[in-house]
Amino acid sequence: MKTYLILWHNSEGASPYEVMQALTSIGFKPIRGYYDLVYDHGQNVTVDEIMELAIKVHETLKGMNVLYKLETPNHEYIRKS
Repeated sequence: MKTYLILWHNSEGASPYEVMQALTSIGFKPIRGYYDLVYDHGQNVTVDEIMELAIKVHETLKGMNVLYKLETPNHEYIRKS
């Protein structure tokens, strides 16, 4: 399962490079397309583990003046719907 991250940078905040460096240091990988970065949890992940990652992202971006959106889609659920 993967968590995707979308960023909205502010000209008064940290540079996009600095933000990317901080997020890659906690395990995110930059990607091209709709999302900016992805975190691969592996096969099984709990809601608590997703929340732990969200808290880690929040703490990492604190003070950088960046807005963000995290998404952890459950593709298995989507296919069954």
